[in-house]
Amino acid sequence: MSRIAFYAPLKAPDHPVPSGERTMARLLMRALAAAGFAPELASTLRTRDPEGSRHPALRAESRAEAGRLIAAYRADPPALWFSYHVYYKAPDWIGPAVARALRIPYVVAEGSRAGKRAAGPHALGHAGAEAALDAADLILVMNRRDRPALEAARPEGQVITDLPPFLDPAEWPLTEAVRAPGPLRLVTVAMMREGDKLASYRLLAEALAQLGDRPWILDVAGDGPAAMEVASLLAPFGDRVRCHGALAPAGLSHLYAAADLLVWPAVNEAYGMALLEAQAHGCPVVAGGYGGVPDVVGDRVTGRVAPPGDAAALAAAIRDLAGAPDTLAAMRSAALAFARHQRGLIAAAARLRAALAPLLRGRA
Repeated sequence: MSRIAFYAPLKAPDHPVPSGERTMARLLMRALAAAGFAPELASTLRTRDPEGSRHPALRAESRAEAGRLIAAYRADPPALWFSYHVYYKAPDWIGPAVARALRIPYVVAEGSRAGKRAAGPHALGHAGAEAALDAADLILVMNRRDRPALEAARPEGQVITDLPPFLDPAEWPLTEAVRAPGPLRLVTVAMMREGDKLASYRLLAEALAQLGDRPWILDVAGDGPAAMEVASLLAPFGDRVRCHGALAPAGLSHLYAAADLLVWPAVNEAYGMALLEAQAHGCPVVAGGYGGVPDVVGDRVTGRVAPPGDAAALAAAIRDLAGAPDTLAAMRSAALAFARHQRGLIAAAARLRAALAPLLRGRA
């Protein structure tokens, strides 16, 4: 069984704070194991630098960590190095150095290039990310918006292929849907923090205000430093909005299974794990079409994808589906099959096996 060194410079799979990043890092390790490999967490060094001021120190730490790993692996190197999510705010200075020293393939899942960051406070992080992406033998694209820049700068011999976002259905056991008659049941599952998440909550409030006399209730699962701002945005809707705070998977399953629609504007989301989780419970999605969202929500098949930033379009999609129970029922079935089969762990493992096999031929 081929050993694979796994590294997530943005957020390690064992990081104490839950997020979509941590979830996908864990899922990738699980999918690699399901594909017949033996993934091992090589390092937990986090290179995330939102402002750009810490890149020099983080590069120095990374170089020291790479030296330690090269020495540790020299007698028994892994067959391949696999890094998840490499970009200018979280460059990978470790993987390329280790892979080069040990003469093993270097793979990146979800890498993005941002030429506009070549100058300014993130210049060093940008250079580190670009060098890592240039060194990759294989890049697995998980967000469609990353592909054009990756293709434009692809070095000779580098392979770029798709690895759509996925989940593990075993983590989300099917429960009997409890969709009670009455108002339309909406659900939102998202962290509450400044930036894109708060912008999404603002758009959500705008959309809710445009639902007119259509009866609805909204369950919100999430918490974070912007919780008070979110509460203020949703306060005008009174007891139609029920905030549950951060919930464990069992609590989320209950909300997903009971809801008619998950609604999320998804401002600058890479793809949104909650969108897949909802569909795995037969809950269709209405979301803004940022980034890779159109790849995890089938427009008019498993839900509706509205133009990015368009609160009126989100509201119109909700109203349309609320008035079309047969369409909503068909979407429930389609969402369930899509999330659990097309985007399940087994399908992802098969894609990984096929993508990595050419790099590992002839290696133990």
